[in-house]
Amino acid sequence: MTDESQSRRFQEIALPHLDAAYNLARWLARNDADAQDIVQEAFLRAFKSFSGFRGTSGRPWLLAIVRNTSYTWLKARRGAQLEVPYDDEVENEAEGQPYPADRESNPEAILAASEERQLFDAALETLPIEFREAVVLRDVEELSYKEIASVAAIPIGTVMSRLARGRRLLFAALTRMREGSPHGM
Repeated sequence: MTDESQSRRFQEIALPHLDAAYNLARWLARNDADAQDIVQEAFLRAFKSFSGFRGTSGRPWLLAIVRNTSYTWLKARRGAQLEVPYDDEVENEAEGQPYPADRESNPEAILAASEERQLFDAALETLPIEFREAVVLRDVEELSYKEIASVAAIPIGTVMSRLARGRRLLFAALTRMREGSPHGM
C-alpha cells in the first residue's frame, strides 16, 4: 500500500470518529485544552500504527488509543491517581438509590434534555474515572459492551459492573444536585 493510499484509508477510518475521540478525552481529562492535546497525540499514534490495523471498524480501535493516550497523559502531566479507592460511604449511598428504568430519568434521556445538560455534565464530572469512562462509552458514545471491553482492555463482566455502579453513582449525584447539594457527592 502506498503512503498516499494508506493516508487516505486512515482518514476514511479514523476521521469520522474525531468527535467521539475528543468527547472521550474531554471526559477523562476534564479539560478542553488537555483533551485537544490528547486527541492530537492519539491521532499521531494511531497513524503511526495504522499499518497494523486489520479491523473494519475503526471506532473501538481509535477510542482504545485515545483512552490509553489519556491515561498516559494524565499520569505524566498531573501525576494523577488513576486507581480510585473503594469508598464505602459513597458506594453505600449509591446502593440505596435504585437505578431508574423509565426513560425520563435515565442518564441518556437526561443528556438529551437540553435544560438538564449542565446538571448531567456536573454529575458526570463527580464520578471516579473508571465509572465515568464506562458511562461515557456506553450512554454517551453508545458503544456495545464488547466494544467497551475492547477499548478499556477489560472483561465484559467488568464493563457491566463498572457501568452499573457508574450509573448508580451518577443517579445518586443527580438526585443530590437536584435537591440542592452543591458538591453532588
